[in-house]
Amino acid sequence: MNISERDQKALKYLGGSILLASVIYFWPAGTATEAAAGVVNATEVLEKRLGKSRTLLMEVPDKQAVLKQVQSDLAVREKGLLVADTAAQAQAQLFQILRRVGRAQGPPIEVRANEIGQARMFGDDYGEVSVSVSFECGIEQLVNLLADLGAQPELLATSEIRIGQAAGPQKVIPVRLTISGIVPRKLIPEKKGLSF
Repeated sequence: MNISERDQKALKYLGGSILLASVIYFWPAGTATEAAAGVVNATEVLEKRLGKSRTLLMEVPDKQAVLKQVQSDLAVREKGLLVADTAAQAQAQLFQILRRVGRAQGPPIEVRANEIGQARMFGDDYGEVSVSVSFECGIEQLVNLLADLGAQPELLATSEIRIGQAAGPQKVIPVRLTISGIVPRKLIPEKKGLSF
């Protein structure tokens, strides 16, 4: 087989470049002291990693104690949630609380009308239900009613209050009061689709 002169030159250059590449590839990375220093550095890194792991392991009981404390604090705070199977039942419970506190006033406040608000999200983990009621009372009765509502164990808040003009010799005022209560997230219906 005859190889042209050009191909012979190309083979020579190819052989030389393969020889040079293999010398560079297989050349020792460093001296023995550099290799020993790499082993020492690797040992130090592993010792530091072991020290950090031990520190994290020692912190686990403390973190578990903090978690238990936070969970017990949350359970105490969530005792005030309105407990019901549905949002409508929670609203009915809220209305019953309003009626009970109103009847405990002297003289009793009778709720004449009510309006159930729409349940909505309250943050990421809870829901809010509201009830609006209308009644007539004296200003001191209204102040006492609001104070008594604030003293209830449930998580209640006045969302809106409208006070009309006093009428008659007893200075009775018409009041429209909206009270909100906090419920678990599961009672709030999921929104589906677009709402405008």
